Amino acid sequence: MPAQPPPIRPDIARMASYQPVRPFEALSREIGIPPEQIIKLDANENPYGPSPRVREALAAYPWLHIYPDPQQTALREALAQYVGVPTAYILPGHGADELIDYLCRVLLEPGDAIIHCPPTFGMYAFDAVLNMGRVIAAPRREDFSLDLAAIERAAAHPRAKILFLTSPNNPDGGLLTARELDRLLELPLWIVVDEAYIEFADAPSVAARVPHTPNLIVLRTFSKWAGLAGLRLGYGIFPLPLMEALWKFKQPYNVNVAATVAGLASLEDLDWLRDRVAALKKERERLYRALQNIPYLDPYPSQSNFVLCRVRGRSTRELHQALFRQGVIVRFYDKPGLRNFIRISAGLPQHTDRLLALLQKG
Repeated sequence: MPAQPPPIRPDIARMASYQPVRPFEALSREIGIPPEQIIKLDANENPYGPSPRVREALAAYPWLHIYPDPQQTALREALAQYVGVPTAYILPGHGADELIDYLCRVLLEPGDAIIHCPPTFGMYAFDAVLNMGRVIAAPRREDFSLDLAAIERAAAHPRAKILFLTSPNNPDGGLLTARELDRLLELPLWIVVDEAYIEFADAPSVAARVPHTPNLIVLRTFSKWAGLAGLRLGYGIFPLPLMEALWKFKQPYNVNVAATVAGLASLEDLDWLRDRVAALKKERERLYRALQNIPYLDPYPSQSNFVLCRVRGRSTRELHQALFRQGVIVRFYDKPGLRNFIRISAGLPQHTDRLLALLQKG
């Protein structure tokens, strides 16, 4: 009779699973609406999709049977031109999520802690716990601004190692200011600025500061602005001593050839992509203004490709389900720090029209 294997880690057995958004196919089966008729505004995806050059490049690529370049040389050189930092500081990843995991695995010993500022992206806490780390919360204020004093108190913890910040922040779309960053960089921590949505902001990236700032890390992605969420391509800009460790640590073929080809094709078609980003910013502003006229919604100004709304006088879950039954999918929240909120991604103009018509019916 086979022996019983050793148990899995008890902390993994206890931890809650991360709740990702659901794909078109699953939504289609549940609602009974064809996928092409669903208006998906829950995951901040780019409804315009990738540059046409991406499809052409993927169709023409002849070496799918060959392992990818473990150094990602061509992609890193193209990213250096795009970001404006030398190639030596850049490391691509299988989405920025992989790089968050790498940072926790490289920088945290069991019992070390990260600091995050909820409400914010959930993967920071998820990956820290996955890697036997602790999570210290420095909650945002009611208006979603950072509580710098709370962060500084958290940084005094003897085992705090990493501070994760999202700019623009998800879910509210607010920006980290230069003054806030300067103050936080004085802390004896690794300061990680996740710029997943920076292309939609009316503010520059802070990536150019990395070569001159020993404790600053910047994460970026192709998922939002370039429409490559399904191919999972991100990258980080890291100080050189940390790059040395990451090169030792990373999986050699972590970025597949399809993502690499798509990333390169995207960077060769920046005018097309920037036009689509401008269209989404315009639609975000139109959405924000229109939502101000919905009596039961209080929208927050955003520097990203989504708008967060407080829902008043009715259940967020009920509102979400009412829209869901009509084939319009938004993200809803009902938890501490985000009690009775919905987040709506900027979509195509006809998506906004359909959403607003449903919201105006109440």
